[in-house]
Amino acid sequence: MAKLGKRTRAAREAVAGKENLSVDEAVALVKANATSKFDETIEIALNLGVDTRHADQMVRGVVGLPNGTGKTMRVAVFARGPKADEAKEAGADIIGAEDLMETIQGGTIEFDRCIATPDMMPIVGRLGKVLGPRNLMPNPKVGTVTMDVKAAVEAAKGGEVQFKAEKGGVVHAGVGKASFDEAKLVENVRAFISAVAKAKPTGAKGTYMKKIALSSTMGPGVTLDVAAAAGE
Repeated sequence: MAKLGKRTRAAREAVAGKENLSVDEAVALVKANATSKFDETIEIALNLGVDTRHADQMVRGVVGLPNGTGKTMRVAVFARGPKADEAKEAGADIIGAEDLMETIQGGTIEFDRCIATPDMMPIVGRLGKVLGPRNLMPNPKVGTVTMDVKAAVEAAKGGEVQFKAEKGGVVHAGVGKASFDEAKLVENVRAFISAVAKAKPTGAKGTYMKKIALSSTMGPGVTLDVAAAAGE
């Protein structure tokens, strides 16, 4: 077994025995232990009581974090004509149609969010096997298939986060940076948990939120008091 470095050992010792914390306590502890040389991302993971193999138990949604993510979001837009111009003016990084489809099919994916106008979906649909597994497929349910390209691009650039339950019922996302003030991180964490709570599917049975953990990119995780964090 590899020997742990001083920083890693100190971080683990700092969180040892500390479980079921309040959001404020968890944020303070995780932030204090994010001591890497780069600005670590604060990440949240929720273990949900759902079986994503069933359509009526799928959890997905979008939330605008009140203080943004601290991450520069690269946005690609499938659009033509005036809508392509609208995307450019709104700050989209990549804009195209068939040419963009061919670029993606060639293995080049240089964006974090993909938006499309409805008329582009026959083209985008061919990319399902490429974009789907990466959670990049435009979807009207989360506002990424829309005629309001300007609003969609601005929302993505402004700190909007999409979430989707993966196999095993786990939802995870970045909710800020370690350099954020504690109060801003707390607001973001609460906003994300609230959004996942509101996205509870009709087919979910039993306990919906089983476990919530918070961590930084390189730091150990801590668990939150689920009932308190979810406002139950």
